[in-house]
Amino acid sequence: MSKSVLFHDAANLRQHGGWLLTVGMVMVLVLGWLLVLSGFVESIYAFRVRRWGGFFLHRMGGILAIFIGLIVTHPVAGALAWTLLFASFFIVIGICRLVMAISLKFPHWGWAVFDSLITVGLGILLWAEWPWSGLWFLGLAVGVSLILRGWSYVMFALAIRRLPAAGQLLHAA
Repeated sequence: MSKSVLFHDAANLRQHGGWLLTVGMVMVLVLGWLLVLSGFVESIYAFRVRRWGGFFLHRMGGILAIFIGLIVTHPVAGALAWTLLFASFFIVIGICRLVMAISLKFPHWGWAVFDSLITVGLGILLWAEWPWSGLWFLGLAVGVSLILRGWSYVMFALAIRRLPAAGQLLHAA
């Protein structure tokens, strides 16, 4: 009878199991509070760009991030339920970003469309592979989503820098 790799060093794992539980709970709490913080930042940003057409989409994304973050900070709940909530979050926020990018069509808006499509895809994959996806996919999805969101903001900022100044537009007319 062969031993499974998981039970090879069970005594050592059992001895350090408390640390694994503690680290897991701390990571869930940190992720939850990061979502709460990002939700507040996005909500504040929505009020700073109040005259812009994306106000309601930023506000909705901020409220959703705060809601999901506050739910996740409760460590007693099961990870599988939170995985489904994150899948919903990725799908909704991805659709909102897609609608915003297509409706506003700012310079290099294709990057925002790419970001939103990948975010929606990650949410759909998370739903499709549930419950097993709760073991590994959440960290990957958050990382990819944050990288793409940051890249779309960089490209948006570069596009804004290339716009002519208001005075140059008046002289050209």
